[in-house]
Amino acid sequence: MLPWKHHHLLQHLMEFSEPGIFNYSTLLLSEERDALYVGAREAVFELNKKNVTIKNNKVQWTVEETPMLMCTLKGKSKEKDCLNYIRVLQVVDDDRLYVCGTHAFQPQCDYLNLDDFSLAGQREDGRGKCSFDPSQSFTTVMVDGELYSGTAYNFLGSEPIISRYSPSQSLLRTEYSTSWLNEPSFVFADVIREGRNRADGEDDKIYYFFTEVSVEYEFFGKLLIPRVARVCKGDLGGQRTLQKKWTSFLKAKLVCSMPELNFVFNVVHDVFILKGADWRDTVIYGVFTSQWGNVGLSAVCAYNMTAVEDVFSKGKYMQKATVEQSHTKWVRYNGITPSPRPGACINNLMRQQNISSSLHLPDKTLQFVKDHPLLEDPVLPIGNRPRLITKDVNYTQIVVERVAALDGNIYDVIFTGTDKGVLHKSVLFEGEVHIVEEIQLLKNSEPIKNLLLSPKVSHFGTQSLYAGSDSGVVQSPTYFCDKYLTCTDCVLARDPYCAWDPHTDVCVNTVNHRERRLIQSLKGDASICPSGMSQHRVVVKPGSSAELPCLVQSNMAHLLWKANSSVLTEASRFHLIGENGLLIYSVAPEDQGHYECWSVEWAPAAGKNFSRLLAGYILTLDLPVRRPQQTGHVTTTLGSQETPGTHNAAGNGKTDRVLLTSAHAPPSFTSTVLFTSPPQTDSSLTPPPTNKFQPNQPFSPSSKPSRSGTQDTTTTSYLQQDNTTALLFLFLLFFLLFVAAMVYNCYMQYLPPPCLRLRTALLGNHKSTHQPEYRACEAGLMETTSTTDKIHMTEQPTQNGSQSSHNLRALRDTGYETEPECGNGRIPSHSFGDDSPTTQKPFDVDCESQPIQFADADADL
Repeated sequence: MLPWKHHHLLQHLMEFSEPGIFNYSTLLLSEERDALYVGAREAVFELNKKNVTIKNNKVQWTVEETPMLMCTLKGKSKEKDCLNYIRVLQVVDDDRLYVCGTHAFQPQCDYLNLDDFSLAGQREDGRGKCSFDPSQSFTTVMVDGELYSGTAYNFLGSEPIISRYSPSQSLLRTEYSTSWLNEPSFVFADVIREGRNRADGEDDKIYYFFTEVSVEYEFFGKLLIPRVARVCKGDLGGQRTLQKKWTSFLKAKLVCSMPELNFVFNVVHDVFILKGADWRDTVIYGVFTSQWGNVGLSAVCAYNMTAVEDVFSKGKYMQKATVEQSHTKWVRYNGITPSPRPGACINNLMRQQNISSSLHLPDKTLQFVKDHPLLEDPVLPIGNRPRLITKDVNYTQIVVERVAALDGNIYDVIFTGTDKGVLHKSVLFEGEVHIVEEIQLLKNSEPIKNLLLSPKVSHFGTQSLYAGSDSGVVQSPTYFCDKYLTCTDCVLARDPYCAWDPHTDVCVNTVNHRERRLIQSLKGDASICPSGMSQHRVVVKPGSSAELPCLVQSNMAHLLWKANSSVLTEASRFHLIGENGLLIYSVAPEDQGHYECWSVEWAPAAGKNFSRLLAGYILTLDLPVRRPQQTGHVTTTLGSQETPGTHNAAGNGKTDRVLLTSAHAPPSFTSTVLFTSPPQTDSSLTPPPTNKFQPNQPFSPSSKPSRSGTQDTTTTSYLQQDNTTALLFLFLLFFLLFVAAMVYNCYMQYLPPPCLRLRTALLGNHKSTHQPEYRACEAGLMETTSTTDKIHMTEQPTQNGSQSSHNLRALRDTGYETEPECGNGRIPSHSFGDDSPTTQKPFDVDCESQPIQFADADADL
């Protein structure tokens, strides 16, 4: 999936808006007049279909003072709610449009003359045709001069109806019953014409799509269920029962769910009916989300028209349950169904029974329809699962186009708009959906409220999409083939509109270039593209950083770096793999070699990974070369030397080199670019998850482009001599530091007794004040060693305790105490205690005048 930002497509997108006018949400396309009609707030525009920036006509329809005052008295906002929002634009004939607006919560309709683009002034009541609230959902469709609508009939929006307004017939509508409609939110309506193609002579039908509160189940909150309802075009109502009411109204549940996870998408936002030559080839596409918005998932489900027809013509009915205290309020009806079938359109079999219209239907059938408008059998999607599921995206609109690819097959291309102004373009291939592009269609992050597709290709060979939002109208082509700069990008996009022209090396649309021999693969097999990727030489100084740029455009692909045919990972030495390339810190000789950036993308249709080479680099070090001293000025240019051999990934010996120099570069830096021809794709490339880059061997002159023989020999000898000298210098430095540390610690008396004795022997009588204490310590240690077996820890101390304490101190004293023991932890005092000579108490030293320092005496510092 390739993302295109709005500023990247300024040359392809065309936008229209006028200051002070908002809510461009109603769109109507006229192929005969090459015009796009836009209904906005208090204005209707006629724009050029080929270029919406060109405004042909405009008419304003504002609210008078009296309706405005009444609207404000009802508590609505004068600046927002009480204006006239144009919600209905339908074609009446070649010269007129039927226009309806909210008109300050008093809906009104009028006719718009296309010749002079003015309102006829024939105001009609818009109740039941247009919504009162500009934010309320509703739908309309004009069929043979009759307006079919689904909206609310009153100011509060508590009376939803599905109605038909006809100049020659009376109003036909649904019952005010929750069994028929229970707080519906209408999204779409359209006609399916099938009377001429059916052997039974059945009538055309109008289908409505909406979300309503469930009547089948009762929970703590309101459970929403997506519905599809059907009425017959020739319905006239009943003679006695259901007078001026629909006799053919039935509704069924639309299922869009993931059965393996038992997750249901129960809110439908928009529906598009993709019609075929025969009604049986018609496919219904819908965008769904979950009622619980914290899930953040959107889905696209598709339904066959034959499956919908089977549910309405053969499905079981439901009736209200009589079981008390049950969460199920409706159950299957198992009784005898009246004949003719309730809710069926008039067909040849009924005509043979002298039932030529709904006025002739028996009351038993009509009463059954009135009590059982709900069908039990649901309408299941194709494949019993969604065609497309996206995360963190809320789809609001959908249109679908069938496109013939170069392989002779026809594919469904799905365009879905989001609440952030983004358009997703997807293609359906062998039951799987591949998102081709993500287009930031609107400049601002706002919902796409209407999406319209031009059904015909203009003489320019382009087909347009029209998106309406609060801020304006945007026109966009259905493809951006020229944005793909390489053959692999063009093929991996899997866009049936686009193909690669090998003669001009340009990605072109298939509409205008079918006579040429183009390259296209809906499987995403990029191996059919010709190879031809150049490699660039990067020369850096030792210890500096090297940045190797590589940018992947597809959101479905990930980057893979190779160094000397080994896969690099994040754990590799001094390597930082980012979104825009590879960064190598402190380049060393072992980092030299060939670096390749691959794009790896999984192609579900082909069942394998497809990879392509995005960039190739040859990394070398800029090392000084020792040359013999010569008289005169000598200039050496590396680019002028011949390169007899170069390591090439593709095994192609043909190499070309171009010298690249910088005007601001220092004289010692030379950047040389080497062009080779490695293979462009590698279909077997599968990145191992934990493969750490380990160079096979240090870089040598044989693995890089060789220079002259003298220069290679000099460089090799320089590297070897330089490494030996550096190692010897480091060894001597560390050895001297070690000796100095030993001498210092020995001098400062931080080491064990052997070092102390060595120090005493070397220094002689220097610092003689410490010698008695050291001799006393040594004597104490020797005495302790010789008398260890004679000491009994359980012996009772003598009267003054002197001999026992001396022995215990000698046992405890190992020469590693952090502080001296003086009088069993007490400061020695001359007022009491034993004043015997030092020879009897070798460890009782004068702590005040000269404390004894042991090896870890600085532990508390």
